[in-house]
Amino acid sequence: MQWTEIFGYLGALLTLTTFSMKTMVHLRMAGIVANLAFITYGLLGPVYPVLLLHLALLPLNLWRLRQLLRLTRQIEALTGSQLSMDWLKPFSRHRAVRAGETLFRRGDAAEEVLFVLGGRFRAVEADVAVGQGEVIGELGLLNREHRRTQTVVCEQSGTLLCVTYDEVRQMYYQNPRFGFFFLELVAERLMRDVQRTARPAS
Repeated sequence: MQWTEIFGYLGALLTLTTFSMKTMVHLRMAGIVANLAFITYGLLGPVYPVLLLHLALLPLNLWRLRQLLRLTRQIEALTGSQLSMDWLKPFSRHRAVRAGETLFRRGDAAEEVLFVLGGRFRAVEADVAVGQGEVIGELGLLNREHRRTQTVVCEQSGTLLCVTYDEVRQMYYQNPRFGFFFLELVAERLMRDVQRTARPAS
């Protein structure tokens, strides 16, 4: 067997290995090594279609790996620390909301978490105000039917950061420690709501 064929088989084996990866970080790493093996194979062959394909795929895999590692570091830095929304901005969409607009009603299908960047909102049934830096809709991810637990209206025009539940799940699978961060977020919300609605004993 020639060295050229060895690099080809190595690239094929590594590509096959990526299908068994459980995390995106390891998948990208294996993909990068496979790209390098196929590039070597394409150069020695020479097999130009293979060479051109993996020359195109290598920077894409490197870019995606860089994104994932950056997200992982940001999540790890946030775990157990003060909550911040800045790290979510590259992975979300902005939504402008006008005063008087109803975001959703109690019982509606829930599909995304909303982070308040500006403005003022109100959870109608609980009569709780929600302002900048707070979160709306995270409980819908946890209940089995994925339904909204409150009707939320906009009292003062503002901006929301929207992250779908699918994206939340993907971030969890990429780094399971994100699950603890999300639980901290939900626990903080529940404790805050309890404190707001609690009444002193008579």
